[in-house]
Amino acid sequence: MTKKILTLTFMLCGVAAGAAAQTQPIYLDESQGMEERVEDALRRMTLDEKIAVIHAQSKFSSAGVKRLGFPDLWTDDGPHGVRPDVLWDEWEQAGQTNDSCVAFPALTCLAATWNPSLARLYGESLGEEALYRNKHVILGPGVNIYRTPLNGRNFEYMGEDPWLASRMVVPYVQGLQSKGVAACVKHYALNNDENYRHQVNVIVNDRALREIYLPAFEAAVKEGKAWSIMGAYNLYKNQHNCHNDILLNKILKQEWGFDGVVISDWGGAHSTEEAITNGLDLEFGTWTDGLTMGATNAYDNYYLANAYKRLIKEGKYTTRELDEKVRRVLRLMFRTNMNRQRPYGSMCSEAHYAAARKIAGEGVVLLKNDRNILPIPAGARILVVGENAIKMMTVGGGSSSLKVQREVLPLDGMRERFQHVDYARGYVGDTVQSYNGVTVGRSLYDLRTPEALIAEAVEKAKSADYVVVFGGLNKADYQDCEGHDRKEYGLPYGQDALVEALVKVNKNVVYVNISGNAVAMPWAAQVPAILQGWFIGSEAGHALADVLSGDVNPSGKLPYTWYQRLEDTGAHALNAFPGVWRPDRQIIDEEYKEGIFVGYRWADMKRIKPMFAFGHGLSYTSFEIGKATADKQVVKGNETISFTVSVRNTGKKAGAETVQLYVTDQKSTLPRPLKELKAFQKVFLQPGESREVVLTLDKRSLSFFDDRLQQWVAEDGEFEAKIGNSSGNIVRKLPFRFIND
Repeated sequence: MTKKILTLTFMLCGVAAGAAAQTQPIYLDESQGMEERVEDALRRMTLDEKIAVIHAQSKFSSAGVKRLGFPDLWTDDGPHGVRPDVLWDEWEQAGQTNDSCVAFPALTCLAATWNPSLARLYGESLGEEALYRNKHVILGPGVNIYRTPLNGRNFEYMGEDPWLASRMVVPYVQGLQSKGVAACVKHYALNNDENYRHQVNVIVNDRALREIYLPAFEAAVKEGKAWSIMGAYNLYKNQHNCHNDILLNKILKQEWGFDGVVISDWGGAHSTEEAITNGLDLEFGTWTDGLTMGATNAYDNYYLANAYKRLIKEGKYTTRELDEKVRRVLRLMFRTNMNRQRPYGSMCSEAHYAAARKIAGEGVVLLKNDRNILPIPAGARILVVGENAIKMMTVGGGSSSLKVQREVLPLDGMRERFQHVDYARGYVGDTVQSYNGVTVGRSLYDLRTPEALIAEAVEKAKSADYVVVFGGLNKADYQDCEGHDRKEYGLPYGQDALVEALVKVNKNVVYVNISGNAVAMPWAAQVPAILQGWFIGSEAGHALADVLSGDVNPSGKLPYTWYQRLEDTGAHALNAFPGVWRPDRQIIDEEYKEGIFVGYRWADMKRIKPMFAFGHGLSYTSFEIGKATADKQVVKGNETISFTVSVRNTGKKAGAETVQLYVTDQKSTLPRPLKELKAFQKVFLQPGESREVVLTLDKRSLSFFDDRLQQWVAEDGEFEAKIGNSSGNIVRKLPFRFIND
């Protein structure tokens, strides 16, 4: 029956293919394994059909093989939600009415949950929305490392630590792909700043590359079995990363065994011959209006289009490289749009809103809570201050911009939850009313002076029980935004003056920082309560009100180190950002001089006390990390070692604590960080409840990458497991010894 249906499909769709193409029935036997079906299809394809499937035919689609019954392959931006449809060859909205979505929290917030089960829920929910919209590849998640707080795109990534990012990306990928939608893990690799991103040539030693910048990608490929990877715009060793021999051929495909598709970032390809030989499989975004101002609808001019076909016909290349690219694309199709077992999707369901709200609630980080002024009691008179209380954060920021069915703003969420809520603008920042055809919902224009805005807020604050300031950054250019990096560490729009004025007239000021990045807070000692509120999507107002009211007990932990000053960050202390312009080569050489010492590793080495440590996050209850034991004292070869730790909720509210295990190598032949995160577990406890947590290490957990040997090495010697609830609060230490077989 299957063969007859597919033969009929050929007869209907293949009429225009010409007499030669109709000389025999064409069908794909579904009783075959995937690789057999891939080879079967490949043998039947013409040169033109092969060339057509390895480059775009529109902004977000590549051609299928109509004669063989393969539909077009549709991609879409969406690390945080499925992007609205655009016109065929333009970035402008297509004007559809059925392409709204649920916006899920940005990935910094997901990472801050330290809860891999929520990453799985995130991927599944996003996959269901993509299915409904008939998208086959979602361009995300992003796992580039937080190297500097000025990176405009940090909000799309999972923080500074490779182990945390690895543990969170794997279930995200698995959840998304369980719905028959491919994850496209990005941006591979070393994409750590946005300004001049097409010209930055990263210079990094092999240890830092392997220990810091690649592990999350490796986990996504080896454990998550990601079906596609997106190359980055920047260069590594003077080759663009969308066709980089070392990163794509040697590491990704040969060493890691990646069998999926390498997709270029839009406009990330620069050379036909390098694209042929250096690992690129599917090219998007080249020579289209909006990126390089080339000709409209000029998809045949792509590097992997007519230029490639011409080189084959001239005999400079055989079809060997082409066939390998096509195999990978066909494999992707069989996994997605040719997979008859894919489930049906759903869009804007209440289950998806509930998932977004839960992830957001667990990701909000309570950074400070002096005098336990939070949670806010129900009958309190509350003054909400700040533009970020009324500004949509799902709109803008580049490719992550969405068209949501709804976004609950912080002010609305507070008014829904509390009885007595007043509002003062406080400051004016970005008043742009739309982005890519999506409007922001309410007017943000306000012509009052900064002095008048502060004066109004101060006057109202005098009679309030609580003042809740929703400030931070936004998704405007040079804030948290694709294509630009921040220009400074400080808060924009005169927010420091606003906060300093408010704390003089009200003792219960709460600052909620909306951002994907750390910011300078010179007034932090004067403000009793500070929350990190992230960009948390459709349910932002509800989730923030949940935490501020105590309906949700905060349990988020920082996925990056929050430094007091920008100069405390390794990249800036060493003047290693943003790099040096090389006019002779028209590129920027950016040397990662800090090497493996990124984030808390740098703070530990330099004995810098950050404002808030990596892994830090408070609760409305209290916890005690009790006795810790190891199941052995000596670890041999490929054995594992497990640590059992007791955790007790010593407070009066149910809540969650994340137990974190860091490893110290007491003596090594190469320099190593003072400690490195290698295991963690989040545990939910009722008041008075105790539970034992088991954290396990393997040989890789004890290893470093020896750039002399070009391999991972665990050396014989003494180690120490350090257990706590942040990198800055270690409460238990257990020594053990490792011996190679």
